[in-house]
Amino acid sequence: MEILKLNAPCKDYIWGGNRLREEYGKVSDADKIAESWELSCHKDGQSVIANGKDKGKTLSEYVAENKNALGTACGRFEYFPILIKLIDAKDNLSVQVHPDNDYAMRVEGEYGKTEMWYIVDCEEGSQLIYGFDKEISREEFADRIKNNTLLEVTNNVPVHKGDVFFIESGTLHAIGKGILIAEIQQNSNTTYRVYDYGRVGKDGKPRELHIEKAIDVTELCPPKYDTKPQGKPVKIDGGEETLLRSCEYFDVHKIKVSGTVTLDADEKSFMSVLVLDGSGKIGELDAKKGDSFFVPAGYGRFTLTGNLEVILSDIV
Repeated sequence: MEILKLNAPCKDYIWGGNRLREEYGKVSDADKIAESWELSCHKDGQSVIANGKDKGKTLSEYVAENKNALGTACGRFEYFPILIKLIDAKDNLSVQVHPDNDYAMRVEGEYGKTEMWYIVDCEEGSQLIYGFDKEISREEFADRIKNNTLLEVTNNVPVHKGDVFFIESGTLHAIGKGILIAEIQQNSNTTYRVYDYGRVGKDGKPRELHIEKAIDVTELCPPKYDTKPQGKPVKIDGGEETLLRSCEYFDVHKIKVSGTVTLDADEKSFMSVLVLDGSGKIGELDAKKGDSFFVPAGYGRFTLTGNLEVILSDIV
């Protein structure tokens, strides 16, 4: 059993920039890199193994051949449970919403999407949209979409480096320009756009909206939220650990390494290690800013060594 270093597929959506290429070492022939899918078994973008005897295989192929690598906690899911991305929003993303599991499985044939955002970096004055600033009716929601007045009732939240946002399915949202995010989400690529600033795609036509579906699934009350991590920083041997968010789909910690931190990948779950900053080693593998690793369930004890800031995700 080996720790796997992963190469990420990249997406060149129109709102993306080039920080993921210039600062995080992502490779793409496209002019811009909006997203890199750091841990993905999704059909729309597959992580590829970069080391060891399984080099060149997709993570999906590896998991199919090594079913115990996911861990016992993943047994309740029909397929690989999560998808992890880095997102560079040079421009505003569309205002959108994701369905819950029941609706998505029935209509789209895949999971819904609950997700967590960790603000890796942002420009001064950056904002994002998180739900509504007041309760509205379905009729008002539909009228405002039709009349292009939706932004008059959205909840616009200033963001700061280190903020955490938990975006449950059904929550209207949009990442604002100038924000770089690490996103941990359910393994789904279903998004319903309701407003896109009048932009056009590569074909010169307005990008598709999904108004009827969005009206079906959107929660119309102002959301309750807190931008702080769920837990407080805790000193551990070799560094500091903070629980960012724990939910039924994933468990996410940030670890600052200033020496050697020892972790244990037990039989319950695999671990994903995404390096946000610094350099060092994950086990015996060199690690630097932008690298992503998959530690199979049952691997046992391994170390994070050096000066690193990482996002650690697993299933609980």
